[in-house]
Amino acid sequence: MGNFMISGVTMKLQLDDYILRALKEDITSEDVSTNAVMPESKQGEVELICKEDGIICGLDVFQRVFTLLDSDTVFETEFKDGDPVKNGQKMGVVRGDIRVLLSGERVALNYLQRMSGIATFTKSLADELVGSKTKLLDTRKTTPNMRPFEKYAVTVGGGNNHRYNLSDGVMLKDNHIGAAGGIKEAVALAKAYAPFVRKIEVETETMEQVKEAVEAGADIIMLDNMSNEQMKEAVAYIDGRAETECSGNVTKEKLAAIREIGVDYVSSGALTHSAPILDISLKNLHPIEE
Repeated sequence: MGNFMISGVTMKLQLDDYILRALKEDITSEDVSTNAVMPESKQGEVELICKEDGIICGLDVFQRVFTLLDSDTVFETEFKDGDPVKNGQKMGVVRGDIRVLLSGERVALNYLQRMSGIATFTKSLADELVGSKTKLLDTRKTTPNMRPFEKYAVTVGGGNNHRYNLSDGVMLKDNHIGAAGGIKEAVALAKAYAPFVRKIEVETETMEQVKEAVEAGADIIMLDNMSNEQMKEAVAYIDGRAETECSGNVTKEKLAAIREIGVDYVSSGALTHSAPILDISLKNLHPIEE
């Protein structure tokens, strides 16, 4: 369960392709509006304004959108990912060819708004678990072609990444168990196939399944959509023989009870599929002397 990080190497090797695809989606042949009003290169600047309180995330990705269009574009900011921002706050200035500023604006803001919204929402939940042993995890319920950006945003908000993709770990869910013929059979097959360094997680919905998972030697047992009473019983029965994770309709209100139960992890798909964006704008574009 390693956390996804954005570094210079990761940006070039992994993320540039995603960003270029987003730009190509927005500009299939040309930016007609920009080319109409700005037929020639002219230098300008535009201000990055926050319109809502929250946690900023995705500043490097925001900048990369513009530098992929023109490497001479400059983004100046004193903020870093994870910083709190306030409504009305000026967060930075982008300078460069006005055509680049106009053509890259929407894609750059889409990334910044989406990532900041996830970081903000994640922090509101992660704060409920401060001081407890329970770690907040995301899931694979991410927007297609946005997974690296969204999973990074979760970590900026104080959450942790579950497996990145299907190649990242063994998780035997209800349909895997059904296909194998049972929990015991599924775990045995996974142990025979997967490298020994890989942990095996099993999804359970009843105490009977929890007992089967323990007996089968699962490393992590997911308690899916269980009541608080069921989770307490399951954690007491497991008694440290496996790590525990709870999942299913996790809300801020539920986390207070979950932290007291003492599960090792709580996973929430809502971190990435239900977080609202953070409202951010590029404003006051104007030409500057070269």
